[in-house]
Amino acid sequence: MSALTPRPGILDIAPYVPGASKVQGVERIIKLSSNEGALGPSPKAVAAYRDMADTLHRYPDGGSVELRKTIAAQHGLDPDRIVCGAGSDEVLGLLARAYAGPGDEILFGEHAFTMYPIFALGVGATPVKVPETNYTVTVDALLAGVTDRTRIVYLANPNNPTGTMLTRDEVTALRQGLRDDILLVIDAAYAEYVTRNDYTAGIELVDAGENVVMTRTFSKIYALGAVRLGWAYCPEVIAYVLNRIRPPFNVTSAAQAAGIAAIKDVEFLTRSRDHNVAWLPWLAERLAECGLDTVPSYGNFVLARFPEDGVHDAASAMKFLASRGIIPRSTASAGIPDGVRITVGIETEMRAVADAVAEFMDRK
Repeated sequence: MSALTPRPGILDIAPYVPGASKVQGVERIIKLSSNEGALGPSPKAVAAYRDMADTLHRYPDGGSVELRKTIAAQHGLDPDRIVCGAGSDEVLGLLARAYAGPGDEILFGEHAFTMYPIFALGVGATPVKVPETNYTVTVDALLAGVTDRTRIVYLANPNNPTGTMLTRDEVTALRQGLRDDILLVIDAAYAEYVTRNDYTAGIELVDAGENVVMTRTFSKIYALGAVRLGWAYCPEVIAYVLNRIRPPFNVTSAAQAAGIAAIKDVEFLTRSRDHNVAWLPWLAERLAECGLDTVPSYGNFVLARFPEDGVHDAASAMKFLASRGIIPRSTASAGIPDGVRITVGIETEMRAVADAVAEFMDRK
């Protein structure tokens, strides 16, 4: 036994388990476990990444200045209020580190992103899950979960792994119902996929006060998960704080270059969104035809619920699909033991998974 003792809460953390990428004994894999962009990254982003190979001996721009300017120009924001990170995970974790600690509570929905409780426990705070209705967190439930100890509310919108979302009016009502000393963090990782006109990623709420932050990622529609790149749009006072605790060179030069190129390639972004608009409902319809309940999704994935009959259950489905070289994601760790989350892929992948699920559900 080591004489060293970790801080209280650390050993309570169940380590995050990423989506699988391999199946032993299977060479051809269809990976649908991590909500990666179906079309891959923009070719212009790939070229920009490769162009950095000759400068690997140089430290990156510690302030991600050009990247922040490019993000700001795309979204009409103040670049000084943008903070970049190694994925939006890093920024989400920095917010917990900056604004919560022992004795505090961090609030989120019961089926929210599984990193939220890790962020809370990592800073000694107490993670608090509030009940959801039809796999959707509600404003009333979140506000009812607030106590004198609440310091942060994480809202994934759309939510992962359910795909559900709150409307602009609902998110605004949530902000109005929270105390000014509670930080509302809108995790808008899948914002680019949403086409509803009553949706907001939260920019106007950030601009309206000093206790809302919006985070975004390049890992989903931009398909740059390997370079680890994300960002937050913050009130000036929060950007000031985050820039004092983030690592000095937390975003690599290659990631910055790829991110800038990806943002500028609007045509590729539109093509990626259009692909999802076509194949998300197609996948949901095929799964429903197999007799499965699906949760309406506004991301790039579908949550399918399998019957708990011992033959067609979610765990058996995962094994069957793996035998066909198809890797979706179990949602048991998110409190949905009968669920399997399936990312939208390219056409051949979608047809393959639909056929495999149909074959599985036909088994006696």
